Amino acid sequence: MISPFMVKVIGHLPKNFVGYASKKILAYYIKKYANINVMGMKNLEDVQRPILFVCNHLSNSDALVLGKVLKAENLIFVAGVKLNSDPLTKLGMSMTKTIGIKPNTADKEAISKIIKALKAGKNILMFPEGTRSRTSTMNKAKRGVVLIQKLTKARVVPVAIYGSEKLLPISNKGMSYESFHYAKVTVNIGENIQIPKKNNDEEKHEYENRVSDFMMYEIAKLLPEKYRGVYNLKQGDKFE
Repeated sequence: MISPFMVKVIGHLPKNFVGYASKKILAYYIKKYANINVMGMKNLEDVQRPILFVCNHLSNSDALVLGKVLKAENLIFVAGVKLNSDPLTKLGMSMTKTIGIKPNTADKEAISKIIKALKAGKNILMFPEGTRSRTSTMNKAKRGVVLIQKLTKARVVPVAIYGSEKLLPISNKGMSYESFHYAKVTVNIGENIQIPKKNNDEEKHEYENRVSDFMMYEIAKLLPEKYRGVYNLKQGDKFE
Protein backbone atom coordinates (compact mmCIF):
# COMPACT_ATOMS: atom_id res chain seq x y z
CA MET A 1 0.00 0.00 0.00
CA ILE A 2 1.25 3.47 -0.89
CA SER A 3 2.34 5.28 2.27
CA PRO A 4 0.89 8.64 3.41
CA PHE A 5 4.37 10.13 2.96
CA MET A 6 4.54 9.03 -0.68
CA VAL A 7 1.03 10.36 -1.28
CA LYS A 8 2.13 13.78 -0.04
CA VAL A 9 5.28 13.66 -2.19
CA ILE A 10 3.28 12.80 -5.31
CA GLY A 11 0.80 15.55 -4.47
CA HIS A 12 3.56 18.17 -4.74
CA LEU A 13 4.64 17.06 -8.20
CA PRO A 14 3.46 18.83 -11.40
CA LYS A 15 -0.30 18.47 -11.93
CA ASN A 16 -0.03 16.62 -15.24
CA PHE A 17 2.33 14.08 -13.72
CA VAL A 18 0.15 13.67 -10.64
CA GLY A 19 -2.82 12.77 -12.84
CA TYR A 20 -0.76 10.27 -14.79
CA ALA A 21 0.87 8.75 -11.70
CA SER A 22 -2.38 8.49 -9.73
CA LYS A 23 -4.11 6.69 -12.60
CA LYS A 24 -1.33 4.13 -12.76
CA ILE A 25 -1.10 3.64 -8.99
CA LEU A 26 -4.80 3.46 -8.17
CA ALA A 27 -5.63 1.40 -11.26
CA TYR A 28 -3.01 -1.08 -10.03
CA TYR A 29 -4.66 -1.30 -6.61
CA ILE A 30 -8.14 -1.77 -8.10
CA LYS A 31 -6.83 -4.51 -10.38
CA LYS A 32 -4.93 -6.19 -7.54
CA TYR A 33 -7.54 -6.05 -4.78
CA ALA A 34 -10.95 -5.81 -6.46
CA ASN A 35 -12.76 -8.77 -7.99
CA ILE A 36 -15.39 -6.81 -9.89
CA ASN A 37 -18.67 -8.37 -10.99
CA VAL A 38 -20.87 -6.29 -13.31
CA MET A 39 -24.57 -6.85 -13.94
CA GLY A 40 -27.05 -4.99 -16.13
CA MET A 41 -24.68 -3.42 -18.65
CA LYS A 42 -27.19 -4.21 -21.41
CA ASN A 43 -29.60 -1.75 -19.81
CA LEU A 44 -27.46 1.09 -21.20
CA GLU A 45 -27.63 0.01 -24.82
CA ASP A 46 -30.81 1.87 -25.80
CA VAL A 47 -30.62 4.82 -23.41
CA GLN A 48 -30.19 8.21 -25.04
CA ARG A 49 -27.30 10.23 -23.65
CA PRO A 50 -26.61 12.22 -21.58
CA ILE A 51 -27.32 10.09 -18.54
CA LEU A 52 -27.57 11.15 -14.92
CA PHE A 53 -26.37 8.09 -13.02
CA VAL A 54 -27.43 7.84 -9.36
CA CYS A 55 -25.69 5.43 -7.00
CA ASN A 56 -25.45 4.48 -3.32
CA HIS A 57 -22.16 5.31 -1.61
CA LEU A 58 -20.10 2.98 0.59
CA SER A 59 -16.43 3.79 0.12
CA ASN A 60 -13.88 6.19 -1.32
CA SER A 61 -13.16 3.40 -3.81
CA ASP A 62 -16.65 3.69 -5.35
CA ALA A 63 -15.67 6.28 -7.95
CA LEU A 64 -12.55 4.31 -8.89
CA VAL A 65 -14.57 1.12 -9.43
CA LEU A 66 -17.41 2.88 -11.25
CA GLY A 67 -14.98 4.83 -13.40
CA LYS A 68 -13.46 1.53 -14.51
CA VAL A 69 -16.79 -0.25 -15.07
CA LEU A 70 -18.36 2.71 -16.90
CA LYS A 71 -15.21 3.85 -18.66
CA ALA A 72 -17.00 4.11 -22.01
CA GLU A 73 -19.39 6.69 -20.51
CA ASN A 74 -16.55 9.13 -19.74
CA LEU A 75 -18.21 10.02 -16.44
CA ILE A 76 -18.00 13.24 -14.49
CA PHE A 77 -18.40 12.55 -10.76
CA VAL A 78 -19.96 14.94 -8.27
CA ALA A 79 -17.84 14.85 -5.11
CA GLY A 80 -17.63 16.78 -1.86
CA VAL A 81 -14.96 19.48 -1.91
CA LYS A 82 -13.61 18.18 1.41
CA LEU A 83 -12.00 15.30 -0.50
CA ASN A 84 -9.46 17.79 -1.83
CA SER A 85 -8.24 18.45 1.71
CA ASP A 86 -6.94 14.90 2.17
CA PRO A 87 -3.80 13.86 0.22
CA LEU A 88 -5.01 10.32 -0.54
CA THR A 89 -8.51 11.21 -1.75
CA LYS A 90 -7.12 14.20 -3.64
CA LEU A 91 -4.91 11.73 -5.47
CA GLY A 92 -7.99 9.69 -6.33
CA MET A 93 -9.87 12.74 -7.56
CA SER A 94 -6.98 13.64 -9.84
CA MET A 95 -7.64 10.51 -11.90
CA THR A 96 -11.37 11.12 -12.33
CA LYS A 97 -13.29 14.02 -13.79
CA THR A 98 -15.07 15.70 -10.90
CA ILE A 99 -17.24 18.65 -10.03
CA GLY A 100 -16.69 19.64 -6.42
CA ILE A 101 -19.74 20.51 -4.36
CA LYS A 102 -20.10 21.91 -0.84
CA PRO A 103 -22.11 19.37 1.21
CA ASN A 104 -25.33 20.40 2.96
CA THR A 105 -25.46 23.77 1.19
CA ALA A 106 -27.23 25.24 -1.82
CA ASP A 107 -24.00 25.31 -3.82
CA LYS A 108 -25.33 27.25 -6.81
CA GLU A 109 -21.95 27.35 -8.57
CA ALA A 110 -21.54 23.57 -8.43
CA ILE A 111 -25.16 22.93 -9.44
CA SER A 112 -24.71 25.29 -12.38
CA LYS A 113 -21.61 23.36 -13.51
CA ILE A 114 -23.47 20.04 -13.28
CA ILE A 115 -26.41 21.38 -15.30
CA LYS A 116 -24.11 22.86 -17.95
CA ALA A 117 -22.23 19.56 -18.24
CA LEU A 118 -25.42 17.57 -18.76
CA LYS A 119 -26.78 20.07 -21.27
CA ALA A 120 -23.46 19.78 -23.12
CA GLY A 121 -24.08 16.04 -23.48
CA LYS A 122 -21.75 14.80 -20.74
CA ASN A 123 -22.69 11.96 -18.40
CA ILE A 124 -22.81 12.70 -14.67
CA LEU A 125 -22.70 10.33 -11.71
CA MET A 126 -24.05 11.50 -8.37
CA PHE A 127 -24.24 9.92 -4.93
CA PRO A 128 -27.58 11.39 -3.71
CA GLU A 129 -26.85 10.45 -0.08
CA GLY A 130 -24.08 13.05 -0.16
CA THR A 131 -21.60 11.02 1.86
CA ARG A 132 -20.44 7.46 2.45
CA SER A 133 -22.56 5.24 4.62
CA ARG A 134 -20.76 4.20 7.79
CA THR A 135 -23.20 1.32 8.31
CA SER A 136 -23.02 -0.01 4.73
CA THR A 137 -26.76 0.64 4.45
CA MET A 138 -28.56 3.35 2.51
CA ASN A 139 -29.19 6.73 4.12
CA LYS A 140 -31.79 9.35 3.29
CA ALA A 141 -31.00 11.14 0.02
CA LYS A 142 -30.59 14.87 -0.52
CA ARG A 143 -33.02 16.63 -2.89
CA GLY A 144 -30.43 18.34 -5.12
CA VAL A 145 -30.43 15.51 -7.64
CA VAL A 146 -34.14 16.14 -8.30
CA LEU A 147 -33.54 19.80 -9.19
CA ILE A 148 -30.73 18.85 -11.56
CA GLN A 149 -32.86 16.26 -13.35
CA LYS A 150 -35.78 18.69 -13.56
CA LEU A 151 -33.68 21.43 -15.16
CA THR A 152 -31.89 19.15 -17.62
CA LYS A 153 -34.48 16.44 -18.36
CA ALA A 154 -31.57 13.99 -18.35
CA ARG A 155 -32.27 10.27 -18.41
CA VAL A 156 -31.77 8.76 -14.96
CA VAL A 157 -30.13 5.36 -14.55
CA PRO A 158 -29.84 3.83 -11.07
CA VAL A 159 -26.63 2.02 -10.16
CA ALA A 160 -25.99 -0.10 -7.07
CA ILE A 161 -22.57 -0.93 -5.70
CA TYR A 162 -21.75 -3.28 -2.84
CA GLY A 163 -18.64 -4.95 -1.52
CA SER A 164 -16.65 -1.73 -1.90
CA GLU A 165 -17.05 -1.16 1.84
CA LYS A 166 -14.68 -4.11 2.24
CA LEU A 167 -12.36 -3.04 -0.59
CA LEU A 168 -11.48 0.31 0.99
CA PRO A 169 -13.13 0.41 4.45
CA ILE A 170 -13.86 3.70 6.17
CA SER A 171 -11.33 4.49 8.90
CA ASN A 172 -12.42 6.32 12.04
CA LYS A 173 -8.93 7.83 12.20
CA GLY A 174 -9.36 9.65 8.91
CA MET A 175 -9.23 9.02 5.16
CA SER A 176 -5.43 8.97 5.08
CA TYR A 177 -5.51 5.79 7.16
CA GLU A 178 -7.73 3.87 4.75
CA SER A 179 -6.16 0.95 2.91
CA PHE A 180 -7.19 -1.53 0.24
CA HIS A 181 -8.21 -5.11 1.04
CA TYR A 182 -9.12 -8.03 -1.22
CA ALA A 183 -12.86 -7.92 -1.90
CA LYS A 184 -15.53 -8.95 -4.35
CA VAL A 185 -17.30 -5.82 -5.57
CA THR A 186 -20.59 -5.94 -7.46
CA VAL A 187 -21.91 -3.17 -9.69
CA ASN A 188 -25.54 -3.61 -10.74
CA ILE A 189 -26.87 -1.24 -13.41
CA GLY A 190 -30.61 -0.72 -13.59
CA GLU A 191 -32.94 0.39 -16.34
CA ASN A 192 -33.61 4.00 -17.30
CA ILE A 193 -36.33 5.13 -14.89
CA GLN A 194 -39.37 7.28 -15.60
CA ILE A 195 -39.56 10.20 -13.18
CA PRO A 196 -42.99 10.54 -11.49
CA LYS A 197 -45.03 13.61 -12.39
CA LYS A 198 -46.03 16.21 -9.84
CA ASN A 199 -49.53 15.94 -8.44
CA ASN A 200 -51.70 19.08 -8.56
CA ASP A 201 -52.15 19.20 -4.78
CA GLU A 202 -48.48 18.47 -4.02
CA GLU A 203 -46.14 21.06 -2.55
CA LYS A 204 -42.73 21.51 -4.21
CA HIS A 205 -40.75 20.09 -1.29
CA GLU A 206 -43.15 17.15 -1.03
CA TYR A 207 -42.68 16.36 -4.70
CA GLU A 208 -38.89 16.65 -4.49
CA ASN A 209 -38.81 14.33 -1.48
CA ARG A 210 -41.03 11.84 -3.27
CA VAL A 211 -38.88 11.82 -6.40
CA SER A 212 -35.58 11.54 -4.50
CA ASP A 213 -37.06 8.63 -2.54
CA PHE A 214 -38.29 7.10 -5.79
CA MET A 215 -34.76 7.22 -7.24
CA MET A 216 -33.29 5.67 -4.10
CA TYR A 217 -35.83 2.86 -4.05
CA GLU A 218 -34.84 2.09 -7.64
CA ILE A 219 -31.24 1.76 -6.43
CA ALA A 220 -32.37 -0.32 -3.45
CA LYS A 221 -34.04 -2.82 -5.77
CA LEU A 222 -30.59 -3.54 -7.24
CA LEU A 223 -29.02 -4.20 -3.83
CA PRO A 224 -29.13 -7.21 -1.50
CA GLU A 225 -31.64 -6.55 1.26
CA LYS A 226 -29.04 -6.01 3.98
CA TYR A 227 -27.72 -2.91 2.17
CA ARG A 228 -31.06 -1.14 1.68
CA GLY A 229 -31.28 0.63 5.02
CA VAL A 230 -34.05 3.27 5.11
CA TYR A 231 -35.10 2.20 1.62
CA ASN A 232 -35.80 -1.42 2.52
CA LEU A 233 -39.27 -2.17 1.17
CA LYS A 234 -41.15 -5.05 2.69
CA GLN A 235 -41.86 -7.91 0.34
CA GLY A 236 -44.87 -7.08 -1.79
CA ASP A 237 -44.71 -3.33 -1.15
CA LYS A 238 -44.59 -1.00 -4.11
CA PHE A 239 -43.30 2.57 -4.30
CA GLU A 240 -44.35 5.04 -6.96
